[in-house]
Amino acid sequence: MDPFVQLAGALLVLLGYVLGQLGKFDPTSRSYLAVNFVGSALLAADAFDGQWGFMLLNGVWAAISLVNLGRAFANPSEANRAR
Repeated sequence: MDPFVQLAGALLVLLGYVLGQLGKFDPTSRSYLAVNFVGSALLAADAFDGQWGFMLLNGVWAAISLVNLGRAFANPSEANRAR
């Protein structure tokens, strides 16, 4: 696993979480979902070398974030509600 990719992915996921906890991101906002999607997708892709549990966890996390991000773009009246 590439340490740079791991750190970048982890920092993105943590950034979304911390900003959500501080009230800076609404967990349904495009910003929050995009940060979570990119971070977890990076981690899942980097784990593809045989770390199946880590890949499963982050792959599912990325898929859920992507589905909800698609919903946020499909319904712009409720999307992008960052606080």
